[in-house]
Amino acid sequence: MATTTDEPDPFDAIVDAPFDAALSERYLVYALSTITARSLPDLRDGMKPVHRRLLWAMRQLKLDPGNAYKKSARVVGDVIGKYHPHGDASVYDAMVRLAQDWSLRYPLVQGQGNFGNIDGDNAAAYRYTEARLTKTAIHLMAGLDQGTVDFHPTYNGEDEEPEIFPGLFPNLLANGATGIAVGMATSIPSHNVAEVIDSSLLLIDNPHAQHCDLMQVFKGPDFPTGGLVVDSPDVISAAYETGKGSFRMRGRFSVGREDSGEWEASGIEKLGAGQWQLVISEIPYMLPKTKLIEQIATLIGDKKLPILEDVRDESDENLRIVLVPRSRNVDPELLKESVYRLTDLEGRFSLNLNVLDASHTPMVMGLRELLTHWIGSQIDILTRRSQHRLDKIGARLELLEGYIIAFLNLDRIIEIIRTEDEPKPVMMKEFSLTDRQAEAILNMRLRSLRKLEEMELRQEREKLLKEQDELEKLLASPARQRTRLKRDLAMLRKDYAEDTELGRRRTTVAESAPVVEFSMDAMIEKEPVTVILSQRGWMRGAKGHVALDGDFKFKEGDDFAFAQHVQTTDKLLIVCDNGRFYTLGADKLPGARGFGEPVRTMIDIDAEAQIVSMITHRPGMKLLLASSAGKGFVALSDDMLAETRKGRAVMGCKSGVKLVAAREIPEGHDQVAVIGDNRKLVIFALSEMPEMAKGQGVTLQRYRDGGLSDATTLKLEEGLSWTMGGKTGRTRTETDLLGWRVARGGAGRLPPTGFPKDNKF
Repeated sequence: MATTTDEPDPFDAIVDAPFDAALSERYLVYALSTITARSLPDLRDGMKPVHRRLLWAMRQLKLDPGNAYKKSARVVGDVIGKYHPHGDASVYDAMVRLAQDWSLRYPLVQGQGNFGNIDGDNAAAYRYTEARLTKTAIHLMAGLDQGTVDFHPTYNGEDEEPEIFPGLFPNLLANGATGIAVGMATSIPSHNVAEVIDSSLLLIDNPHAQHCDLMQVFKGPDFPTGGLVVDSPDVISAAYETGKGSFRMRGRFSVGREDSGEWEASGIEKLGAGQWQLVISEIPYMLPKTKLIEQIATLIGDKKLPILEDVRDESDENLRIVLVPRSRNVDPELLKESVYRLTDLEGRFSLNLNVLDASHTPMVMGLRELLTHWIGSQIDILTRRSQHRLDKIGARLELLEGYIIAFLNLDRIIEIIRTEDEPKPVMMKEFSLTDRQAEAILNMRLRSLRKLEEMELRQEREKLLKEQDELEKLLASPARQRTRLKRDLAMLRKDYAEDTELGRRRTTVAESAPVVEFSMDAMIEKEPVTVILSQRGWMRGAKGHVALDGDFKFKEGDDFAFAQHVQTTDKLLIVCDNGRFYTLGADKLPGARGFGEPVRTMIDIDAEAQIVSMITHRPGMKLLLASSAGKGFVALSDDMLAETRKGRAVMGCKSGVKLVAAREIPEGHDQVAVIGDNRKLVIFALSEMPEMAKGQGVTLQRYRDGGLSDATTLKLEEGLSWTMGGKTGRTRTETDLLGWRVARGGAGRLPPTGFPKDNKF
């Protein structure tokens, strides 16, 4: 048997539309919702909906600063039940942040219990903690009952909530905001309320004031955790002028108060006997203390900060991180700069003044534009408050007129009430009363009759008429409105003045003056080392300067190649025949116990490449480079230093060509000597050689067969010297070199008698 139903066919609701159009339309709705109702703060009160609803719910619960605390669970329950249908965890997290004095410059919630700490620990569950509003939150919500803002229905239509908070407290700049929407974000640091008010007063007095005038009183960010902003005034000013930029912030080294002396302000704490330690008293905003300590401890463990011995956390209610130097001879400024560079003790905070204006349109504003809009919104709130008060005064004056008539005709009023079945229309007709006046007289209690004294009623009326006149003048005069706003701002400023604990500036804004040029090399302890490199590429560093002709041990089949006396602070240039230069720090060499380690494990040398030279780098040192093709040039060793394991390509070597000579050019050498595989020698002026950073170079000697065997430099007046064979190690010198001196690129002639048969200098 067939059944019938009145339910609509679900397939009738299917809409035939392009998928991409439907997707983009729906995503646009989501994006707009995220931008306007979740992530970006309103310019007028600096709040996001979740924060506004939290404070509104707490106000409804009468959690004023003078009242008792209530459980956070009660607050969260009201918020998600009445105003904000989202997860309880997200709402509680937002509430916790409003109570943390290291997260918010001017906390809006006063918490009791575990609300987390600067170490990064989470707050206790909301069933354990309690909360109430702070005085700042009351300032922010002042005027909600005075018709200053519009109310709109909550998500289920059962209640109402304010569109914005009307208070004079400049919350947007005072507490800042961060948020990520769809396609846009906001990042606003906190600022000093006194400076924000001073800037607003300046703009109220002179609406045409320029940005540079504002920056005379508006110093920059004032973070809850203090610290330093070390950018130049020009950088800070440019960021606020456009609404986009970033600030370089640092932690603070200090012992005690800054005004207690230069020694204490420097963060250096004397321990006696010349010993000292550094004390960090403030850290950058949003940096967990434990993360910073872990970073420093890791640097110590990895020996990346060898001038630091230890780090200790001695914090109580005040932050105190102690850095112990390896020795009392360490430069304190170098240690500070090192910690700044290698940890998050120095970081950046981005500025992106992206906010919603009065029409809920997101836009990035500069400081002047933002303050102008905020002042305009406060003027609007002032006029609405004044108009609301005028309406209240008008209604009260109407009743007072009725009460005075009733007082003057009390006996007749009583007679009408006693004798008439419908006294109200009779009273209205006889005494020309309005409906509200007659209703108010009829609703009076008998015991209120004693209060109907003509003098008191007339005094109240005169007082209200005077206030009414002042309000009407205020509404009619923009100048009076600005004066009234200035007076109200000046009153608010007293609670956040520079001499109050809450109002004093915590962050110092001053451009940093680098005292010490930071360098990782500067942190290496200088010690003598003897570097030994074998023919097969095994390298080691023996402590101290041992004899270079000593009996070094090598693996079977291996032998001596290079040995040099260096310091641990030196850099070694490893030169390979493929024309690449590699850099090794002498402090990172393996010890001399055993045979050392293969140099290829420290740098990425090609498998076919052979090491032709090992040179100790000195700033400004010049090198003579020559290839087997008979070409070469002069290079600065500063250009040869490589930052990576892959080295730096210097001499361009084509297929079959190799770099055969890389020698330091000593001071005073003025000639170049080149000998080929054909045992022909040429000598020419060093000035004929070009200085290059990389390339193949120029022709040094021409060959019919073979190529270049070796090249060196010499002083013409001292002649050419070479070591004779045999056990004596005698050196021979040829001073008469006229026969071999030619222009660069000559073929040359046979070398002096006795020159080594291997054609090596």
